Amino acid sequence: MNYNEKYQEWCNNPRIDEKTKQELMSIKGNEEEIKDRFYKELEFGTAGLRGVIGAGTNRMNKYTVTKATQGLANYIIKNGTQDKGVAIAYDSRNMSTEFSEETALCLNANGIKTYIFESLRPTPELSFAIRSLGCTAGIVVTASHNPPKYNGYKVYWEDGAQITYPRDKEIINEVNSILDCTTAKTMSKSEAIEKGLYNVIGSEIDDKYIAELKKLVVNQDIINEVQKDLKIVYTPLHGTGNIPARRILKEIGFENVYVVPEQELPDGNFPTVSYPNPEDPKAFELALKLAKKVDADIVIANDPDADRLGVHVKDAKTGEYIAFNGNMTGAILAEYVVSEKKKNNKLPSNAAMVKSIVSSNMVDVIAKEYNVKLFEVLTGFKYIGEKIKEFEKNKDFQYVFGYEESYGYLIGTHARDKDGIVATMALCEAAAVYKKQGLTLWDKMLELYEKYGYFKEGIITVTLEGADGAEQIKSIMEKMRNNTPSSFGSYKITAVRDYSTGKVKNLVTGEEYETGLPSSNVLYYELENNEWCCIRPSGTEPKIKLYMGVRGTSMKNAEEKLEELKSEMGKIVK
Repeated sequence: MNYNEKYQEWCNNPRIDEKTKQELMSIKGNEEEIKDRFYKELEFGTAGLRGVIGAGTNRMNKYTVTKATQGLANYIIKNGTQDKGVAIAYDSRNMSTEFSEETALCLNANGIKTYIFESLRPTPELSFAIRSLGCTAGIVVTASHNPPKYNGYKVYWEDGAQITYPRDKEIINEVNSILDCTTAKTMSKSEAIEKGLYNVIGSEIDDKYIAELKKLVVNQDIINEVQKDLKIVYTPLHGTGNIPARRILKEIGFENVYVVPEQELPDGNFPTVSYPNPEDPKAFELALKLAKKVDADIVIANDPDADRLGVHVKDAKTGEYIAFNGNMTGAILAEYVVSEKKKNNKLPSNAAMVKSIVSSNMVDVIAKEYNVKLFEVLTGFKYIGEKIKEFEKNKDFQYVFGYEESYGYLIGTHARDKDGIVATMALCEAAAVYKKQGLTLWDKMLELYEKYGYFKEGIITVTLEGADGAEQIKSIMEKMRNNTPSSFGSYKITAVRDYSTGKVKNLVTGEEYETGLPSSNVLYYELENNEWCCIRPSGTEPKIKLYMGVRGTSMKNAEEKLEELKSEMGKIVK
């Protein structure tokens, strides 16, 4: 069927509810809108679902959500693990409560027990809950940091990490085999409760999660000493972080925590920000206003599902607040975790850190400094979770820290996904320790630059929505894959990694070898002087992303080098 035929089928299908049909009738005659809603199925990709909320096959609604859930249920039953149950969490986004309940009842109708949180919870707590309850899988309803019109659905497996190959492909096949999204099973909530299939969880998991986080504190004595002097401004950006972030900071002793009042309460419309993303400087406007009022040392924001963290820190010399990007925060946390563990004789002899391929090479140097093994993985925190599982199985390395440049960090192994709550705790602990030394976090960052080199990274993100946008992204990737340049301006390319074929080609020697990582639509260019750039489509949004990293001899030199490389890379998407 073409998109108009699909539209008509939904309008006339007796299994589609009247509210949905009314929404569809409101766009009657709007060819462009009908096409966008029905030109394809909302893709269940390796990260699950993510899309605009609304009626249609290419939208997030109860029919597309339960279709995905029915496919997952079929997969669980085929694997014979239905008796272990599925944990479900959701964030503050519009329709998150409804989608999570529809998900639970679909699983229940398939005879699968569910454990659903009583109210919104952070994504990392869902990861923790899966293993704590011994579930076969987990689902979190969230669109992370996307604009308010979006929602999403992420699937985790029994190890607490997002699904990876080959399980992701197998689940995708099950979902795609369901041709009619209105045929997913369901049952009434009262019947599901009566049969013991629908189970509500809450404070008992909260307490266990917080207890695990507190075990990761290294310098409680220093926190106790300076807790009254350190001032922290925090914002959950209308999301799930408010209660757990404040709780952990309070329980380890921080007294001066100021929460941005306008952004404290959950709200799926995110009324104070156009884009609830801690990577966006505008998201910090209210927090910085409060920080200046109370003279805060550190300003922290979590995204709506609290798996990511953004930070601004005070420059004691100017009184201004400096934004840290994800790589700067990753470097500070990596240095703090390994140096303090080493100082306190808590660093394992086989310690390992993990980062994504598009993250800063500064962490490579930090790992070398402390004799910690560093591993690189594809973009997506699930690959870091996969490494943790591998380490525990083989017992060859002990994970201590992992991060990706897109503001995601994990200290410890209580979760298998990025955790903005534990990162909040650790950054505040680091701020306390450095404050005792007479340093701000910015002072410490400058120390790291002097010690390891002025690493500077950048990113160009181009949004290309709809069917035409998808074709443009495909065309850009094909053009670059089929026509390898010899340089980007003055930056000579020394090697190309094509993660779709798994091959690396050294352009200097002509040698070819394997990447050693799973297949992914990513092109990575190694440049001279240990500099690099990378191109990849987003796995969750209609965007193409260009990453780059340089290493300068000074801040000014690094900034100049980055601008030059950024300018050359930008030509790819013009």
